[in-house]
Amino acid sequence: MVQIHGIDRQTKTQQLFYAIVYVPKRSRDRFQANCIQLCEDKEAALLKANIAKKWFPAQIYGPSKSSEGFIMYYLNQWFIEPKN
Repeated sequence: MVQIHGIDRQTKTQQLFYAIVYVPKRSRDRFQANCIQLCEDKEAALLKANIAKKWFPAQIYGPSKSSEGFIMYYLNQWFIEPKN
């Protein structure tokens, strides 16, 4: 599991979600909301994933607002490892 710094895991406004995440290159562990499609559960994320189009299933944590004003989600774990 990836350890993310700067996340307050005691807050009630942020939580864990299952999702598919669009990642053209795996260079970051945080993603803007427009790169996320939330799913009902892990199985749904695995079914909706499209590796050929770079949509990978993951468990993410958020949302939070960046200093630039973007809504962000943070990677908790990949269910399929993306390859660059």
